[in-house]
Amino acid sequence: MTSSALQKISEADYLRTEEHSPFKREYVDGFVYALHGEDSPNAQAGALSRHGLIGTNIIAALHRPALRQGCKVYASDMRVRIQARGARYYYPDVVLTCEDMADDARYCSSPCLLVEVLSQSTQVVGRGQKLSEYTALPSLQGYLMVDTATRAARLYTREGDGWGEQYVEGSGSLRLPYVPVELMLDGLYEGTSL
Repeated sequence: MTSSALQKISEADYLRTEEHSPFKREYVDGFVYALHGEDSPNAQAGALSRHGLIGTNIIAALHRPALRQGCKVYASDMRVRIQARGARYYYPDVVLTCEDMADDARYCSSPCLLVEVLSQSTQVVGRGQKLSEYTALPSLQGYLMVDTATRAARLYTREGDGWGEQYVEGSGSLRLPYVPVELMLDGLYEGTSL
């Protein structure tokens, strides 16, 4: 990151500048982290085709069932705002929300399901920091992490005051919470070489 990226900025400044930024940036406790386009340890050079196909397959599986539930599914351009430990904005790969949102909304704050398609460079944050922060959201019913190096997925689902965990590798399926969808690994990885 450039030295200017290491300076704290206000949430209002982040929201104002993100709209005009040439690359996506996540916001954590006043610091901005580039996802694409900037040379930094956290920046991603752009998604591989496998990553895109997996995300598209998930969105395709969720779209109609979500609409029937009065919910919407968004791709990786919808930010999620988390306030539990200070303002944070993340760009999950897939967001399912049932909150009433304007057509011009730039973020949601009450997602039901979040999905991260994990690459080598994003798996530590996805399995650590984001797992902790996403599961602290009162509205969240599920957090799905899908691997891009091997056919494997991990789903955390809210169970009372805690979280249950399901893991599948190679083949099998995961039953998503809130929307009646069973995701088969074959469907998640359709069109890829995995």
